[in-house]
This record gives sequence, structure tokens and C-alpha cells, in this order.
Amino acid sequence: MPIFSIKDTELIRIKEIPIKKEIQVQKLVESNLKQLFNLQFVRSEFILGALRIDTLAFDEINKSFVIIEYKKDRNLSVVDQGYAYLALLLNNKADFILEYNERLKKNLKRDDVDWSQSRVFFISPEFTKHQKGAMNFNDLPFELWEVSILENGMIAFNQVKSPESSESITTVSSTSETVKKVSKEIKVYSENDLLVKSTEEIRSLYEDLKNRIMALGEVEMVPVKHYIGFKNNTNFVDVTPQKNALWIWMNVQKGELDDPKGMARDVSDIGHWGNGDYDLHIQPDTDLDYVMLLIKSAYQRQL
Repeated sequence: MPIFSIKDTELIRIKEIPIKKEIQVQKLVESNLKQLFNLQFVRSEFILGALRIDTLAFDEINKSFVIIEYKKDRNLSVVDQGYAYLALLLNNKADFILEYNERLKKNLKRDDVDWSQSRVFFISPEFTKHQKGAMNFNDLPFELWEVSILENGMIAFNQVKSPESSESITTVSSTSETVKKVSKEIKVYSENDLLVKSTEEIRSLYEDLKNRIMALGEVEMVPVKHYIGFKNNTNFVDVTPQKNALWIWMNVQKGELDDPKGMARDVSDIGHWGNGDYDLHIQPDTDLDYVMLLIKSAYQRQL
């Protein structure tokens, strides 16, 4: 959709500037990985075997590697290319650990990484209809992002969302052995994966809470291994369904949460899942209206 600026009552169209070289986008992304995707930059141009990784990043929250490819070839399949990168990662774990430790001066160990949460991001000015259509499976560990640079100095990143599907890539008869092997170790989680052990009462409570959170504005739900994240720019609240309760984390720094009832717990000095320094347990008799006041506060901080 065209983008306009407003001058009095006149709309002035803001033109898009053609992206001639992918390195232009790569430099912008690598300089702003934390702000764009909440990822830690590891290195550029990581060559291993016959493949070159444009940008190697690390997800500190999910303890997993993220490979970023700046897509310029409109003929290549994102599925085939994505699984080739993930196979490279899984077959060379020690090399990725070594690269991370040498670049960041850390002491990351193989068991510190959740390899099942590994992901590939593709970034391009535009994806073809075929490339977008190939994403219509419910368990592809990839994200497609289209980027536009505008003449007023603005840049836009828009994630390409596929229609919801119940079909798995592993059920397709033409699926390669590479896809099958990677899929045994890497998993894309759904709400049901995290709700499977919860009672019906807790499932109902979760649906109520989710509907209230989604009504706050432009909110995206992102299930991962240990929790269901709700994000605007970044995650502002994360929810882990348990058998008889919901465990939530609010992305608010220590000392900044207005909680007159003292319901939330400070977990800033405790290892925990999710984002932020506060958590709380919710049960069916919990005052959900008050909980939503806390969550709304976390949401507004991300705007």
C-alpha cells in the first residue's frame, strides 16, 4: 500500500528507493539487530563448507542461533535454501559454538544451546508468489521479511505471514532427506503444544487472557518452546500454561512496574524463562482485570 506524508490537507506520496545492493540492507540490519529482532550479532560472512552465511546471530532469550540471508535470487526456493542452512548448522555445532565464543569472548557450551529453536530469516525487497506460497506449512522454521527504503529516510520491515495451515512439511511426499533429518531436531511450536497438559479450566482462562491481550492493539502471538510470547515491537508479556495455572512474565525492568497490590514477583536475580524482571501466577480466581493493568503497562512501554 502506498505511504503518504500529510501537508495540511494534502497527501504527498513518499516514493520507495530501489535497493540496488544487498550489502546496504545487510549493514543496516547488522547494526540494528537488537532493535529489529531482539537478536545478538555474532558475525558477517561466515563461510562453512560450501555455504556462506550472510549474518550469524544469536537469540539470547531462546538460546539458539539464527541465520540471516539477504535474498537476491528470485528463482531459488526459500524452503530448500533454508533447510540447507539448518542442516549445515546441525552438522557443525562445534564450529558455530567456536565462532560465537571467539567473536563475543564468551564460554558458550554445546548444551547451553537449544538447537531445536534454530531459525533462518530471509530478508528481501520482495519475494515471489512462489516463494511466499512455499511457506504454507505449519512447521517451517523460517521467517520472510520484506524491506523497503523510502525517500524520506524511513525504512520499513514487514513480515510475510502465511495463511494458517494444519499441514506439516514432513507429510509431503517429495520432502527431501535433508528436510526429514532437520525436522527431527528442530521444532516449530504451537499454542496447543504448550496447552496440552493444562486442564480445561486453565485453557479457558488462557483464552480469556489471550483475547484481552490481543485487544490491546497490534499484537502478534509467537509460541516458542517454553512460553507463548505476545509482542508489539518486542515481547511485552510471555505466558506459560501449566496444569493448574498460568505463569506469566512481563517485560518491565526492575523498579519500573506500578503494582500497588504487590501481585508480581521480582525475578531480576533469578534464572527464568520469558522476558522482563517480573512474573506472577494466575489461577481461575485471580483478579484478571488487575493483571491486565500490569500487562497493559508492559505493552505501552514497547510502543
